[in-house]
Amino acid sequence: MTDRYDLIIENGIFMLPGGAADVRIGTRHGRIATLDARGDDAEQKIDAAGLYVLPGLIDPHVHFRDSGNAELPEVETLETGTRGAVLGGITAVFDMPNTSIPTTDSHRLRVKRDSICGRAWCDVGLYVGASKENAGRLGTLEGEPGVCAVKVFSGSTTGDLLVEDDVSIERVMRSGRRRVAFHAEDEYRLQARRRLFTSSRDFSKHALWRDSECAALGTRRIVALARKTGRPAHILHVSTAEEFLFLTNHHDLVSVEVLVNHLTQFAPDAYERLGAYAVMNPPIRDRNQVDAAWRAVAGGLVDTVGSDHAPHSHAAKAKDWPDVAAGLSGVQTLAPVMFDQVQKGRLSLGRLVDLMAAGPARVYGAVGKGRIAVGYDADFTVVDLKKNRRIDDTWLVSPCRWSPFEGERVTGWPAMTIIRSNVVMREDEVLATPIGQVMTFRS
Repeated sequence: MTDRYDLIIENGIFMLPGGAADVRIGTRHGRIATLDARGDDAEQKIDAAGLYVLPGLIDPHVHFRDSGNAELPEVETLETGTRGAVLGGITAVFDMPNTSIPTTDSHRLRVKRDSICGRAWCDVGLYVGASKENAGRLGTLEGEPGVCAVKVFSGSTTGDLLVEDDVSIERVMRSGRRRVAFHAEDEYRLQARRRLFTSSRDFSKHALWRDSECAALGTRRIVALARKTGRPAHILHVSTAEEFLFLTNHHDLVSVEVLVNHLTQFAPDAYERLGAYAVMNPPIRDRNQVDAAWRAVAGGLVDTVGSDHAPHSHAAKAKDWPDVAAGLSGVQTLAPVMFDQVQKGRLSLGRLVDLMAAGPARVYGAVGKGRIAVGYDADFTVVDLKKNRRIDDTWLVSPCRWSPFEGERVTGWPAMTIIRSNVVMREDEVLATPIGQVMTFRS
Protein backbone atom coordinates (compact mmCIF):
# COMPACT_ATOMS: atom_id res chain seq x y z
CA MET A 1 0.00 0.00 0.00
CA THR A 2 1.42 3.38 -1.01
CA ASP A 3 1.13 6.70 0.78
CA ARG A 4 -0.03 9.80 -1.04
CA TYR A 5 1.64 13.17 -0.52
CA ASP A 6 0.98 16.71 -1.61
CA LEU A 7 4.46 16.96 -3.13
CA ILE A 8 7.34 14.61 -3.83
CA ILE A 9 10.81 15.85 -4.72
CA GLU A 10 13.16 13.25 -6.13
CA ASN A 11 16.45 12.64 -7.95
CA GLY A 12 18.24 15.73 -6.61
CA ILE A 13 21.13 16.03 -4.20
CA PHE A 14 19.55 16.96 -0.87
CA MET A 15 21.44 18.95 1.75
CA LEU A 16 20.37 17.38 5.04
CA PRO A 17 21.74 18.35 8.47
CA GLY A 18 24.31 15.55 8.14
CA GLY A 19 25.37 16.51 4.63
CA ALA A 20 24.45 15.67 1.04
CA ALA A 21 22.13 12.68 0.65
CA ASP A 22 20.03 10.82 -1.89
CA VAL A 23 16.49 10.85 -0.51
CA ARG A 24 12.94 11.19 -1.82
CA ILE A 25 11.02 13.85 0.07
CA GLY A 26 7.29 13.66 0.58
CA THR A 27 5.33 16.57 2.04
CA ARG A 28 1.86 16.97 3.54
CA HIS A 29 0.04 20.10 4.69
CA GLY A 30 3.09 22.26 4.06
CA ARG A 31 5.49 20.17 6.11
CA ILE A 32 8.03 17.47 5.41
CA ALA A 33 6.33 14.13 6.09
CA THR A 34 9.06 11.71 5.02
CA LEU A 35 12.54 11.51 3.55
CA ASP A 36 11.76 8.10 2.08
CA ALA A 37 8.77 8.44 -0.22
CA ARG A 38 10.03 5.74 -2.59
CA GLY A 39 7.20 3.97 -4.35
CA ASP A 40 4.67 6.52 -3.13
CA ASP A 41 2.57 8.97 -5.12
CA ALA A 42 1.76 12.69 -4.87
CA GLU A 43 -0.43 15.41 -6.28
CA GLN A 44 2.74 16.98 -7.69
CA LYS A 45 6.20 15.59 -8.37
CA ILE A 46 9.40 17.49 -8.98
CA ASP A 47 12.30 15.83 -10.74
CA ALA A 48 15.37 17.62 -9.37
CA ALA A 49 17.91 15.64 -11.39
CA GLY A 50 21.17 17.60 -11.69
CA LEU A 51 20.05 20.08 -9.03
CA TYR A 52 20.80 20.61 -5.35
CA VAL A 53 17.87 20.85 -2.94
CA LEU A 54 18.68 23.05 0.05
CA PRO A 55 16.52 23.91 3.06
CA GLY A 56 14.75 27.18 2.35
CA LEU A 57 17.28 29.99 2.56
CA ILE A 58 16.59 32.92 4.90
CA ASP A 59 17.69 36.54 4.56
CA PRO A 60 17.67 37.69 8.20
CA HIS A 61 18.42 41.36 7.46
CA VAL A 62 16.25 43.38 5.05
CA HIS A 63 14.81 46.88 4.99
CA PHE A 64 11.67 46.86 2.84
CA ARG A 65 10.80 50.50 3.69
CA ASP A 66 7.20 49.46 4.37
CA SER A 67 5.48 49.93 7.74
CA GLY A 68 2.35 48.26 6.37
CA ASN A 69 1.28 51.23 4.26
CA ALA A 70 3.71 51.02 1.29
CA GLU A 71 5.06 54.52 1.96
CA LEU A 72 7.84 54.43 -0.67
CA PRO A 73 6.51 52.46 -3.66
CA GLU A 74 9.13 54.03 -5.92
CA VAL A 75 11.87 52.48 -3.76
CA GLU A 76 10.45 49.25 -2.27
CA THR A 77 7.34 47.67 -0.80
CA LEU A 78 6.61 44.42 0.97
CA GLU A 79 5.27 43.01 -2.32
CA THR A 80 8.27 43.96 -4.44
CA GLY A 81 10.83 43.10 -1.78
CA THR A 82 9.46 39.61 -1.18
CA ARG A 83 9.02 39.08 -4.92
CA GLY A 84 12.71 39.80 -5.32
CA ALA A 85 13.43 37.43 -2.45
CA VAL A 86 11.71 34.42 -4.03
CA LEU A 87 13.25 35.16 -7.43
CA GLY A 88 16.60 34.97 -5.65
CA GLY A 89 15.82 31.67 -3.94
CA ILE A 90 14.93 33.14 -0.51
CA THR A 91 11.99 31.57 1.34
CA ALA A 92 11.86 33.87 4.39
CA VAL A 93 13.03 37.35 5.37
CA PHE A 94 13.34 39.27 8.64
CA ASP A 95 12.34 42.91 8.09
CA MET A 96 13.88 45.82 9.99
CA PRO A 97 11.89 48.39 12.03
CA ASN A 98 13.42 51.71 10.86
CA THR A 99 10.65 52.60 8.42
CA SER A 100 9.25 56.13 8.09
CA ILE A 101 6.77 55.07 10.78
CA PRO A 102 9.11 53.05 13.05
CA THR A 103 7.95 49.69 14.34
CA THR A 104 8.25 50.49 18.04
CA ASP A 105 4.94 49.62 19.71
CA SER A 106 2.21 47.01 19.70
CA HIS A 107 -0.07 48.98 17.37
CA ARG A 108 2.62 49.48 14.74
CA LEU A 109 3.63 45.85 14.99
CA ARG A 110 0.04 44.81 14.43
CA VAL A 111 -0.37 47.08 11.38
CA LYS A 112 2.80 45.71 9.82
CA ARG A 113 1.97 42.12 10.75
CA ASP A 114 -1.57 42.39 9.36
CA SER A 115 -0.22 43.67 6.04
CA ILE A 116 1.73 40.47 5.32
CA CYS A 117 -1.12 38.15 4.36
CA GLY A 118 -1.97 38.60 0.68
CA ARG A 119 1.02 40.86 0.00
CA ALA A 120 4.15 38.86 0.81
CA TRP A 121 5.52 36.23 -1.56
CA CYS A 122 7.66 34.62 1.16
CA ASP A 123 7.36 34.21 4.92
CA VAL A 124 8.25 37.22 7.08
CA GLY A 125 9.62 37.87 10.54
CA LEU A 126 9.59 41.35 12.06
CA TYR A 127 12.08 43.23 14.21
CA VAL A 128 10.74 45.60 16.84
CA GLY A 129 12.83 48.75 17.14
CA ALA A 130 14.31 49.78 20.47
CA SER A 131 14.11 53.42 21.57
CA LYS A 132 14.79 55.26 24.79
CA GLU A 133 11.04 55.71 25.17
CA ASN A 134 10.01 52.05 24.77
CA ALA A 135 12.96 50.38 26.55
CA GLY A 136 10.86 49.28 29.50
CA ARG A 137 8.19 47.70 27.27
CA LEU A 138 10.49 45.64 25.04
CA GLY A 139 10.15 42.51 27.17
CA THR A 140 6.46 42.46 26.21
CA LEU A 141 6.95 43.58 22.62
CA GLU A 142 9.51 40.86 21.86
CA GLY A 143 6.81 38.28 22.63
CA GLU A 144 4.37 39.66 20.05
CA PRO A 145 3.50 37.28 17.17
CA GLY A 146 5.97 37.40 14.32
CA VAL A 147 8.74 39.23 16.18
CA CYS A 148 12.16 37.77 15.40
CA ALA A 149 14.15 40.10 17.69
CA VAL A 150 14.58 43.53 19.21
CA LYS A 151 16.80 45.72 17.02
CA VAL A 152 19.05 48.39 18.54
CA PHE A 153 20.77 51.07 16.49
CA SER A 154 23.65 52.17 18.72
CA GLY A 155 25.13 54.08 15.77
CA SER A 156 23.08 56.44 13.59
CA THR A 157 21.97 55.30 10.16
CA THR A 158 18.79 55.56 8.04
CA GLY A 159 15.78 56.56 10.15
CA ASP A 160 15.30 58.08 13.59
CA LEU A 161 15.91 55.08 15.85
CA LEU A 162 19.02 55.58 17.98
CA VAL A 163 19.99 54.26 21.42
CA GLU A 164 23.59 55.35 21.76
CA ASP A 165 24.41 55.59 25.48
CA ASP A 166 25.30 52.72 27.80
CA VAL A 167 22.62 53.54 30.36
CA SER A 168 19.83 53.34 27.77
CA ILE A 169 21.29 50.25 26.09
CA GLU A 170 21.44 48.53 29.46
CA ARG A 171 17.78 49.39 30.06
CA VAL A 172 16.96 47.73 26.73
CA MET A 173 18.95 44.63 27.63
CA ARG A 174 17.29 44.28 31.03
CA SER A 175 13.82 44.31 29.46
CA GLY A 176 13.16 40.81 28.12
CA ARG A 177 15.32 37.76 27.62
CA ARG A 178 15.53 36.92 23.92
CA ARG A 179 18.61 37.67 21.82
CA VAL A 180 18.94 41.36 20.90
CA ALA A 181 20.28 42.38 17.47
CA PHE A 182 22.65 45.36 17.30
CA HIS A 183 23.92 47.82 14.75
CA ALA A 184 27.11 48.27 16.76
CA GLU A 185 28.90 51.43 15.65
CA ASP A 186 29.95 53.96 18.27
CA GLU A 187 27.86 57.11 17.88
CA TYR A 188 30.20 59.29 19.92
CA ARG A 189 33.15 58.49 17.67
CA LEU A 190 30.97 59.00 14.59
CA GLN A 191 29.99 62.50 15.69
CA ALA A 192 33.51 63.45 16.82
CA ARG A 193 35.03 62.40 13.49
CA ARG A 194 32.29 63.87 11.30
CA ARG A 195 33.71 67.40 11.58
CA LEU A 196 37.05 66.21 10.15
CA PHE A 197 35.49 65.79 6.70
CA THR A 198 33.96 68.16 4.15
CA SER A 199 31.36 67.54 1.45
CA SER A 200 32.76 65.69 -1.54
CA ARG A 201 32.15 63.41 -4.50
CA ASP A 202 34.87 61.15 -3.12
CA PHE A 203 32.68 58.45 -1.64
CA SER A 204 35.64 56.51 -0.27
CA LYS A 205 35.65 59.06 2.57
CA HIS A 206 32.72 57.12 3.98
CA ALA A 207 35.06 54.31 5.02
CA LEU A 208 37.51 56.79 6.55
CA TRP A 209 34.80 58.43 8.64
CA ARG A 210 33.15 55.22 9.85
CA ASP A 211 36.52 53.57 10.41
CA SER A 212 37.39 50.18 11.89
CA GLU A 213 37.74 51.60 15.38
CA CYS A 214 34.21 53.02 15.18
CA ALA A 215 32.85 49.49 14.61
CA ALA A 216 35.23 47.77 17.03
CA LEU A 217 34.49 50.26 19.84
CA GLY A 218 30.75 49.84 19.31
CA THR A 219 31.04 46.05 19.43
CA ARG A 220 33.21 46.06 22.56
CA ARG A 221 30.68 48.25 24.38
CA ILE A 222 27.77 46.00 23.42
CA VAL A 223 29.59 42.84 24.48
CA ALA A 224 30.47 44.42 27.83
CA LEU A 225 26.79 45.18 28.42
CA ALA A 226 25.80 41.68 27.31
CA ARG A 227 28.21 40.29 29.92
CA LYS A 228 26.94 42.67 32.59
CA THR A 229 23.28 41.81 32.01
CA GLY A 230 23.66 38.19 30.91
CA ARG A 231 21.54 38.99 27.84
CA PRO A 232 22.48 37.26 24.57
CA ALA A 233 23.31 39.61 21.69
CA HIS A 234 23.65 39.28 17.93
CA ILE A 235 26.12 41.70 16.34
CA LEU A 236 24.95 42.57 12.86
CA HIS A 237 27.19 43.23 9.85
CA VAL A 238 30.52 42.64 11.60
CA SER A 239 33.13 44.00 9.20
CA THR A 240 36.56 44.35 10.84
CA ALA A 241 39.43 42.08 11.84
CA GLU A 242 39.45 43.72 15.28
CA GLU A 243 35.83 42.73 15.89
CA PHE A 244 36.28 39.15 14.71
CA LEU A 245 39.32 38.65 16.93
CA PHE A 246 37.53 40.12 19.95
CA LEU A 247 34.35 38.11 19.39
CA THR A 248 36.15 34.78 19.36
CA ASN A 249 36.29 35.05 23.15
CA HIS A 250 32.58 35.84 23.54
CA HIS A 251 30.80 33.46 21.19
CA ASP A 252 29.14 31.73 24.14
CA LEU A 253 26.89 34.79 24.57
CA VAL A 254 27.25 36.80 21.36
CA SER A 255 26.45 35.58 17.84
CA VAL A 256 27.79 37.09 14.63
CA GLU A 257 26.38 38.21 11.27
CA VAL A 258 28.42 39.08 8.18
CA LEU A 259 26.99 40.72 5.06
CA VAL A 260 27.53 39.43 1.56
CA ASN A 261 29.00 42.86 0.64
CA HIS A 262 31.69 42.59 3.30
CA LEU A 263 32.64 39.19 1.87
CA THR A 264 32.71 40.10 -1.80
CA GLN A 265 33.38 43.85 -2.24
CA PHE A 266 36.39 45.87 -1.12
CA ALA A 267 37.82 49.38 -1.08
CA PRO A 268 39.01 51.29 -3.00
CA ASP A 269 37.74 49.23 -5.94
CA ALA A 270 34.06 49.39 -4.94
CA TYR A 271 34.08 53.18 -4.55
CA GLU A 272 35.94 53.65 -7.84
CA ARG A 273 33.48 51.45 -9.75
CA LEU A 274 30.21 52.21 -8.00
CA GLY A 275 30.63 55.62 -6.38
CA ALA A 276 27.56 56.40 -4.27
CA TYR A 277 26.21 52.91 -4.96
CA ALA A 278 28.93 51.51 -2.71
CA VAL A 279 27.96 53.65 0.31
CA MET A 280 26.52 51.60 3.15
CA ASN A 281 26.79 51.32 6.97
CA PRO A 282 29.14 49.90 8.10
CA PRO A 283 31.17 50.75 5.01
CA ILE A 284 32.81 48.48 2.48
CA ARG A 285 36.40 48.11 3.70
CA ASP A 286 39.77 47.08 2.27
CA ARG A 287 40.93 43.61 1.22
CA ASN A 288 42.50 42.87 4.61
CA GLN A 289 39.10 43.21 6.28
CA VAL A 290 37.45 41.04 3.61
CA ASP A 291 40.08 38.36 4.21
CA ALA A 292 39.41 38.58 7.97
CA ALA A 293 35.69 38.05 7.33
CA TRP A 294 36.41 34.91 5.32
CA ARG A 295 38.70 33.59 8.06
CA ALA A 296 35.85 34.09 10.53
CA VAL A 297 33.51 32.18 8.22
CA ALA A 298 36.00 29.35 7.81
CA GLY A 299 36.70 29.23 11.55
CA GLY A 300 33.03 28.87 12.48
CA LEU A 301 32.66 32.22 14.25
CA VAL A 302 30.05 33.59 11.83
CA ASP A 303 26.49 32.42 12.48
CA THR A 304 24.52 34.13 9.73
CA VAL A 305 24.99 35.85 6.37
CA GLY A 306 22.51 38.48 5.22
CA SER A 307 22.04 41.11 2.54
CA ASP A 308 21.14 44.20 4.60
CA HIS A 309 18.89 44.98 1.62
CA ALA A 310 18.40 48.73 2.00
CA PRO A 311 17.34 50.32 -1.31
CA HIS A 312 17.22 54.04 -2.02
CA SER A 313 16.07 56.08 -4.99
CA HIS A 314 18.55 57.28 -7.61
CA ALA A 315 17.85 60.82 -6.40
CA ALA A 316 18.90 59.91 -2.85
CA LYS A 317 22.07 58.34 -4.24
CA ALA A 318 22.85 61.37 -6.42
CA LYS A 319 23.80 63.58 -3.47
CA ASP A 320 27.35 64.43 -2.43
CA TRP A 321 28.93 62.60 0.48
CA PRO A 322 28.04 62.64 3.37
CA ASP A 323 24.47 63.61 2.46
CA VAL A 324 24.15 60.64 0.10
CA ALA A 325 21.81 57.93 1.37
CA ALA A 326 23.68 54.95 2.85
CA GLY A 327 22.37 51.50 1.96
CA LEU A 328 22.49 48.98 -0.88
CA SER A 329 19.90 46.70 -2.44
CA GLY A 330 20.62 42.98 -2.19
CA VAL A 331 17.86 40.53 -1.21
CA GLN A 332 17.45 39.22 -4.76
CA THR A 333 21.18 38.82 -5.37
CA LEU A 334 22.21 37.38 -1.98
CA ALA A 335 21.92 33.69 -2.85
CA PRO A 336 23.37 33.83 -6.39
CA VAL A 337 26.40 35.79 -5.18
CA MET A 338 26.94 33.33 -2.32
CA PHE A 339 26.49 30.32 -4.63
CA ASP A 340 29.26 31.85 -6.75
CA GLN A 341 31.49 31.94 -3.67
CA VAL A 342 30.88 28.20 -3.25
CA GLN A 343 31.97 27.66 -6.85
CA LYS A 344 35.05 29.80 -6.23
CA GLY A 345 35.98 27.54 -3.30
CA ARG A 346 35.54 30.16 -0.56
CA LEU A 347 33.12 27.96 1.40
CA SER A 348 31.37 24.60 1.06
CA LEU A 349 27.73 24.23 0.16
CA GLY A 350 27.16 22.73 3.61
CA ARG A 351 28.64 25.80 5.26
CA LEU A 352 26.43 28.04 3.10
CA VAL A 353 23.37 26.13 4.30
CA ASP A 354 24.51 26.59 7.89
CA LEU A 355 24.96 30.34 7.39
CA MET A 356 21.79 31.00 5.38
CA ALA A 357 19.26 28.47 6.68
CA ALA A 358 20.17 26.65 9.90
CA GLY A 359 22.06 29.63 11.34
CA PRO A 360 19.30 32.25 11.10
CA ALA A 361 16.74 29.73 12.39
CA ARG A 362 18.97 28.86 15.34
CA VAL A 363 20.00 32.40 16.29
CA TYR A 364 16.48 33.85 16.10
CA GLY A 365 14.50 30.76 17.15
CA ALA A 366 12.48 30.43 13.95
CA VAL A 367 10.09 27.52 14.39
CA GLY A 368 10.03 24.89 11.64
CA LYS A 369 12.68 26.58 9.51
CA GLY A 370 16.30 26.03 8.56
CA ARG A 371 16.69 22.33 7.84
CA ILE A 372 15.39 19.45 5.78
CA ALA A 373 13.95 17.17 8.46
CA VAL A 374 10.64 15.46 9.12
CA GLY A 375 8.17 17.85 10.75
CA TYR A 376 9.86 21.00 9.46
CA ASP A 377 8.22 23.34 6.97
CA ALA A 378 8.51 22.14 3.38
CA ASP A 379 10.65 25.12 2.35
CA PHE A 380 13.31 24.44 -0.27
CA THR A 381 15.75 26.42 -2.37
CA VAL A 382 16.53 24.37 -5.46
CA VAL A 383 19.74 25.46 -7.16
CA ASP A 384 21.62 24.71 -10.36
CA LEU A 385 25.23 25.06 -9.21
CA LYS A 386 26.53 24.83 -12.79
CA LYS A 387 24.40 27.57 -14.29
CA ASN A 388 26.34 30.70 -15.21
CA ARG A 389 24.31 33.90 -15.41
CA ARG A 390 24.82 37.61 -15.61
CA ILE A 391 22.97 39.70 -13.02
CA ASP A 392 21.15 42.32 -15.11
CA ASP A 393 18.45 44.89 -14.62
CA THR A 394 15.89 42.89 -16.63
CA TRP A 395 15.88 40.31 -13.82
CA LEU A 396 15.86 42.73 -10.88
CA VAL A 397 12.38 43.67 -9.61
CA SER A 398 13.03 46.27 -6.90
CA PRO A 399 11.49 49.59 -7.99
CA CYS A 400 14.78 51.33 -7.19
CA ARG A 401 16.12 49.57 -10.32
CA TRP A 402 19.75 49.14 -9.34
CA SER A 403 22.10 46.69 -7.67
CA PRO A 404 25.76 46.94 -6.65
CA PHE A 405 26.16 43.50 -8.25
CA GLU A 406 24.57 44.44 -11.58
CA GLY A 407 26.67 43.28 -14.52
CA GLU A 408 28.54 40.61 -12.57
CA ARG A 409 28.56 37.00 -13.77
CA VAL A 410 27.91 34.29 -11.21
CA THR A 411 27.93 30.51 -11.29
CA GLY A 412 25.08 28.98 -9.33
CA TRP A 413 21.48 30.09 -9.84
CA PRO A 414 18.19 29.38 -8.05
CA ALA A 415 16.00 27.12 -10.17
CA MET A 416 13.02 26.91 -7.82
CA THR A 417 11.79 28.45 -4.59
CA ILE A 418 9.34 26.25 -2.66
CA ILE A 419 7.49 27.50 0.43
CA ARG A 420 5.36 25.13 2.51
CA SER A 421 5.11 22.74 -0.50
CA ASN A 422 4.12 25.56 -2.88
CA VAL A 423 6.36 26.22 -5.88
CA VAL A 424 6.42 30.03 -5.84
CA MET A 425 9.27 30.49 -8.33
CA ARG A 426 10.44 28.30 -11.17
CA GLU A 427 13.08 29.30 -13.72
CA ASP A 428 12.84 33.06 -13.07
CA GLU A 429 9.03 33.07 -13.10
CA VAL A 430 7.03 33.94 -9.98
CA LEU A 431 3.95 31.73 -9.83
CA ALA A 432 0.42 31.90 -8.46
CA THR A 433 -0.34 34.49 -5.76
CA PRO A 434 1.48 35.75 -2.64
CA ILE A 435 1.34 33.06 0.06
CA GLY A 436 3.73 34.55 2.62
CA GLN A 437 2.83 34.17 6.27
CA VAL A 438 3.90 35.67 9.57
CA MET A 439 6.64 33.48 11.01
CA THR A 440 6.62 31.89 14.46
CA PHE A 441 9.56 32.28 16.85
CA ARG A 442 10.38 30.63 20.14
CA SER A 443 9.75 33.01 23.01
